[in-house]
Amino acid sequence: MPSDQIEIRVDERGGATVLRDGHPQSYVDLEDPELLVFEYVQHLAIGLDLLPPGRIGVTHIGGAGLTLARYVHHTRPGSPQIVLEPDAALTERIRRELPLPRGHRIRVRAIDGAGGISGLKDDSAEAIVVDAYDGGQVPGDLVGSRACADYARVLGSGLLLLNLADEPGLHHLARVAATVRQSLPHTALISTHEVLKGKRYGNLVLLASRQPLDERELRRRAASAAIPTGVRGADALAALTRTARPFDEIGDPSPVPPDPGRWRLR
Repeated sequence: MPSDQIEIRVDERGGATVLRDGHPQSYVDLEDPELLVFEYVQHLAIGLDLLPPGRIGVTHIGGAGLTLARYVHHTRPGSPQIVLEPDAALTERIRRELPLPRGHRIRVRAIDGAGGISGLKDDSAEAIVVDAYDGGQVPGDLVGSRACADYARVLGSGLLLLNLADEPGLHHLARVAATVRQSLPHTALISTHEVLKGKRYGNLVLLASRQPLDERELRRRAASAAIPTGVRGADALAALTRTARPFDEIGDPSPVPPDPGRWRLR
């Protein structure tokens, strides 16, 4: 749905935070596309960097400030990218106030993720990045079995990256992972240590593929991240999903985020 309010806040360094309906969506630094401020965006980039060097075809579900698309263009020039972002007003403002770099191959389509992904061709992307929220929650139609089957169809042997959010216990994530594993059996999880250890609500990036993931390289990259970051590999996710019930065609939205003032560490 189109946003009720779009705000772009420029800081003293010249970077800009994009907010939609009061929720921070992106941080963009036009001079430094590799500056990834949000933790989960850093984790998504770590996942993308696992792919072989050179151009990659990336489909993004959720656009906001197009931070990750800019990162891919900067680190892998010439990469063809499709962004499924239904908020045309947001995209128009981003293009106007935070213009995309010259020579980019980023195409933004004003369509929701579930509808857009169903219309893409088989084996048409090396990576799919799902980073879409509605009112602070991941929509259920992006984590159900229908969407997951479409991800697998469009990817072929490529890599799926899902930016999820969950509470301590990770019950929602377990159901999403169980659903994803039906189509893309090789999975891993990357997040901050605090979230992985169940100390607070937060974002987690789920990686999935038909092919085995390079967990050793993923752990190496996570260990060198700017923030304390951990990885849960295939064995840990198999244990987490052992009793989790996969979602039907449409899943449940992620838990409602808590009032930030009430977040507390255990």
